[in-house]
Amino acid sequence: MPAPKPQRVLVAEAAIAARVAELARAIARDYAGENPVLVGVLQGAVPFVADLMRALPIDVTVDFIRASSYGAGTSSSGRVRLVADLAVEVADRHVLIVDDIVDTGLTLAALKRTLEARRPRSVRTCVLLDKAGRRETDVTIDYVGFTIPNVFVVGYGLDYGGLYRNLPYVAALDVT
Repeated sequence: MPAPKPQRVLVAEAAIAARVAELARAIARDYAGENPVLVGVLQGAVPFVADLMRALPIDVTVDFIRASSYGAGTSSSGRVRLVADLAVEVADRHVLIVDDIVDTGLTLAALKRTLEARRPRSVRTCVLLDKAGRRETDVTIDYVGFTIPNVFVVGYGLDYGGLYRNLPYVAALDVT
């Protein structure tokens, strides 16, 4: 059975580029004189991290972490497990977790707790997409790209069964 096709663009490529530039300016202002560690959450955040780090006019260190709460499904299992850890030491460093999307907040909250236990100077969060209507736990998001409705989305790193990560925009996908 063929995969469903994206129905409508929610966030256009130009809007993403403009918002990434705005986020980079805010992050650079907040971390002026520092060398924060950008912790990208694999795999979905790769395009966002790449664009964001190129837009930042400050020195940054970049590393990746992989967590899983979805498995092969389209909704969170509620259990978060660390699949791949950082190679960079974050103790006494400023850490900025960069993720593609936050919906229930469970993964982001778990990652934040995990990294805070490593005694960094600070841990902040930056997400491209916020599905605030799906939140199941209280998690602070310091930098938000876009707030979106409760629809399944693909593109700009987000996938459906491994497909559509390469789309330069974010689109709704009917998976019902």
